Amino acid sequence: METRTKRRLTNGAIGLLFLFSGIEYAVILPTIWAYLETMQAEPYFLGLGLSAFSFSGLIAGPILGHISDRSQRTKPIILFANLFEIVGNFMYFMGYSKWLLLGSRLVAGIGTGAGACIFGYLTRSTTTDERATVFAVVMAARQAGLLIGPGFNLFLRLCNFNLGPFKVNKYTSPGLFMCLMWTILQVIIIFMYYDLPSVPMDNSKVVSVEEEEEPLIGDVNGGVADSSPCSTAIEHEESHVPPTSEAVSENRTADEDHYIPNGHIEDCKTNNNPFHNFSAAKEYLREEVVVVLTAQFITLFNQTALETMVTPLTQKYFNFGELENSLMYCICGVEVIVGFFIVRWLSTKFADRVILALGLVICNISCIWCLIFLANPKGSSSILLCEFVVGVFLQILGLPFVAVSQVSLFSKVTAEKTQGFSHGLRRSIGGIATIMGPMWAGGLINNLYIMLGVMMGLLTLLTIMMILSYSYLVEPAPTLISSANRRNMDDD
Repeated sequence: METRTKRRLTNGAIGLLFLFSGIEYAVILPTIWAYLETMQAEPYFLGLGLSAFSFSGLIAGPILGHISDRSQRTKPIILFANLFEIVGNFMYFMGYSKWLLLGSRLVAGIGTGAGACIFGYLTRSTTTDERATVFAVVMAARQAGLLIGPGFNLFLRLCNFNLGPFKVNKYTSPGLFMCLMWTILQVIIIFMYYDLPSVPMDNSKVVSVEEEEEPLIGDVNGGVADSSPCSTAIEHEESHVPPTSEAVSENRTADEDHYIPNGHIEDCKTNNNPFHNFSAAKEYLREEVVVVLTAQFITLFNQTALETMVTPLTQKYFNFGELENSLMYCICGVEVIVGFFIVRWLSTKFADRVILALGLVICNISCIWCLIFLANPKGSSSILLCEFVVGVFLQILGLPFVAVSQVSLFSKVTAEKTQGFSHGLRRSIGGIATIMGPMWAGGLINNLYIMLGVMMGLLTLLTIMMILSYSYLVEPAPTLISSANRRNMDDD
């Protein structure tokens, strides 16, 4: 089978995995609160149930990502992770008690750790120019699941029969349905997913450095003296003129203490350990990385807090039930998918940091709107519904801009060789946000000024951080290393 065919099949399998994850969220979220009520669960169990899924995922992500970095294989890890999705959703279907339901979300959440491996694979198998586009499509697949999911709920809510000792109704059927879906995905992964080799470094964009005492060889139009993979060099984006020997020496001295992420330079030594010369402190405590991880946390915290607030709010002011909520999530899914494709188009014309800035502007406007009109609702139901729709529309509109840009930026400012672990860490931070968001909102449903005020404060903090660090939110250039230094590296 040709590599191109394998790549298409693999991408299709990845798309289905994210599609199913979106469907799972959409079929369970609208009914989980009513499901818990049938078990006489306390109100805080809603926050616990939503947070449990993220809690196990934040632990599983870095572990599975680390394994994929070392093995350079993702297929067996995905198959292993999906087993937890199958078991967890069957436990949700059984539904004997509120504690079993809580445990089911914990078990199923482990399966989300496969996402770290997949983002690592996508980073290694794409160039930096096309990465934002690819990430946008993958994220759109999950949002398509959020769109399709409510449609499944339309017939799942009609279920009312027995399956052996188990009762199948509108509350338990989502668990059984997703158990079958993840089982089907196991078969698809076995036959359609391939661990393909990484995309090689584009040597046409770099200029290698020879001995310090020798002049560089290459024409002034950007010719390359030595284009071997062991030649570590710097891209000349403006002049395309090779630097002089003196400039090479000065640059090396100036950059001596500057950390370049492992994987952004080519190591002439053959070393299969992706964590060779890896420093977690230097890798993740750099200014640009901290800003991107902060964006991950704050946007997911605000998003999940608003999602938790929406269902009780629509029930209180508009008397929405399962059907109305499912239709609302369906409409929101359409908007998000359109937003992701807008970002996909914009990513070919603008840098990631520009898209991130635009997304933050929209999110700030949304939060201000909610503070003004939704924190203390007044007026008729029709006016309140219009205010609610505008607030939700703005919040959803900004989500794709921030989500895609921060993931793409993160993949560029962190080590390529350890992308699985790095994305696992990023998703874990997002997991902490999705744990804290529902719990924060769940305890402040009746005090929206405090809830929305803190969200506004977090967004303001992120906006200030992005402005101050704007110049750092770009992919770092490779380090200049002379041939003499490369020989010393080989001798070590």
